[in-house]
Amino acid sequence: MQRVKIEADLAADNAKTNTLFLADPPDNSSSSSVDGDTLDLPTCLLCVCLTGSVYCEEVDPDMTSVPALPKETAYLYARYNKIKKITAKDFGDIVTLKRIDLTGNLISEIEDGAFMKLTLLEELSLAENQLVRLPILPVKLTSFNANHNNLKTKGVKANAFKKLTKLRNLYLAHNQLEAVPVIPESVVILHIQNNNISTVNTDTFCKSNDTYYIRPNMNEIRMDGNPVILAQYPNSFTCLQSLPIGRYH
Repeated sequence: MQRVKIEADLAADNAKTNTLFLADPPDNSSSSSVDGDTLDLPTCLLCVCLTGSVYCEEVDPDMTSVPALPKETAYLYARYNKIKKITAKDFGDIVTLKRIDLTGNLISEIEDGAFMKLTLLEELSLAENQLVRLPILPVKLTSFNANHNNLKTKGVKANAFKKLTKLRNLYLAHNQLEAVPVIPESVVILHIQNNNISTVNTDTFCKSNDTYYIRPNMNEIRMDGNPVILAQYPNSFTCLQSLPIGRYH
C-alpha cells in the first residue's frame, strides 16, 4: 500500500510539472519543431517560459524552425538560432502575439500570410537574417526592423508600408535597396543607411503637388552610406523638420 501511495504521489507531481511548464502539448507532426534529440521535448523545456513570454535564444542543439508556442504567448524572443523559414502555420493559432523578435537567424523565406492573423502584433524584428523579399505585414505594427538582410527594391513592394498607419519606427539599414519605399506619415524614425540608393525625388518624403505640406512626425532620417548626394535634391526635403543624415557633397 505504501508503494502504491508513493507512485500515485509521483504521478500527481509530474502532472503538476507539465501544467507549469507547458501550456500546450507539442505537435510533433507540424513543421514547428527543432532538430535532432530535441524533437520530442516540450518548447518550455528548451526555452524559458514566463507568463505570456517565451525566450528561445541560442538554443542548443540548433533550433531550425519556429517552436510550438503556448496559446497565450504575447512576446516571443527567438534570437540567434538557425531558423530558416517562417510558414503560414507557425503563428496561425497564436493570435495573442504582440512582439516577435527573430533577430540573428538564417531566415531566407517567409510565406505570405505568415503574420496576417496576428491582429495584435505591434513589434516585429527580422534583423540579421537572409531575406530578399518582405511578406505582407500586419497593419497595427508600430516598429519594424529588417536591418542587415539582403533586401532589394524588387523584393519590397512599393506600398509595402503604406497601410501601416501606426508605424513609428522603420529600420531598413544595411540592405541593397535602390530606392526609398513609400513611408507612412506616422513614421518618426527611419533608418535606411548603407543601401544602394542613388536618387530621391520630391515625392520620396514630401508631396510634389502641395508646396505647403509639412510631414508632421518624422524627425530622424539616416541615409548615410548611400551613393545619393542629398544636396542635389534640395526640394526633396522642404517638408521635413530636420534634414536627413547623409552625404551632401
